[in-house]
Amino acid sequence: MALLDELRRLDAWAAFQREESQSRVPMGLLKADLRAAVDAVDEWVNDNAALFNAAIPLPARTSLTARQKAKLLMVVVERRFKVVA
Repeated sequence: MALLDELRRLDAWAAFQREESQSRVPMGLLKADLRAAVDAVDEWVNDNAALFNAAIPLPARTSLTARQKAKLLMVVVERRFKVVA
């Protein structure tokens, strides 16, 4: 999957800001620093896509679509880091 275009990166940056603002948990970052983090995470995802795919065992690696693999990753990451109040 290719890097996000400028509009999608901007949308991700804004969405993260909105969600964190609602949680009222301070981050101690400037908006420019957060934007740099969004860009870096997007680059990391792009640079490591092949490693992620290789980590998925067969037959899931060949049976799941790229979209399904991405959804699986998002579900696992969310469950690992979701904070229950």
